[in-house]
Amino acid sequence: MPHVLITGAAGGIGSAIAEAFAARGATLTLADRDLTALESTAARCDVPTAVRTADLADPEAPAALVDRAWSALGPVDILVNVAGLYPSLDMADVDAASWDRLFAVNLRAPVLTTAAFARHAMAEHRPGAVVNISSGSAQRSRPGGGPYASSKAALEMATRAAALELGGHGIRVNAVSPGFVLVDSDCNPVSAEYARAIGVNPLGRPGAPQDIARAVCWIAGPEASWITGEVLRVDGGSSTGAHHLPRIWQTDDTRATAVGTTTEEHTR
Repeated sequence: MPHVLITGAAGGIGSAIAEAFAARGATLTLADRDLTALESTAARCDVPTAVRTADLADPEAPAALVDRAWSALGPVDILVNVAGLYPSLDMADVDAASWDRLFAVNLRAPVLTTAAFARHAMAEHRPGAVVNISSGSAQRSRPGGGPYASSKAALEMATRAAALELGGHGIRVNAVSPGFVLVDSDCNPVSAEYARAIGVNPLGRPGAPQDIARAVCWIAGPEASWITGEVLRVDGGSSTGAHHLPRIWQTDDTRATAVGTTTEEHTR
């Protein structure tokens, strides 16, 4: 069974992905900054599991994490880059420090983990799969989300570039782009109005972390072996257009409340 390395595995979408791979019998290396939450995730995964604390804003941490995972539990077959920051930050309020930290975690870290993973795999002539967690914001920003949207748009291009260069070595690189996902998190409160608004899509409900986890397992697995360089949108159809919005947003007041609320689309 595959050895899967998952960054941002402490909660939300990351923990759901870990549990989904565990249900399929994978060996896991789980990484995040929060050791207590990591151990909680690991306890729910009845498979061989290693936990690693890492601050992926540190430029040395991504490659070191891959090296440790490879040496501890053997070659890594699948890398899933989930770790990400989602600040509420207007473009007019951006400064160098906030921009650099956001791009360090959301773009540089997955690029560097992918590079380290590829070097190991190529040295051993092993195939592999990388899945980056992007966001619908890569295609359409919203007020307060411009820096985040920029980082995810860059991540999607990095995904395609890596797929182009690594495909000849049997390494597939894809992204999964979640829509609005309800995550059970104290740092991610969701008002009733916002919960109602984020269910506005052709399928009529917000996503669950398990929706994203199933998509990640599929695109990383053998059934998707001829797919690389793709962005799989798992968003209930939100990316199809906005023609359905008036069905839910009945009043201007409700719409203003919904649009003005911010939440994390995924947590680490």
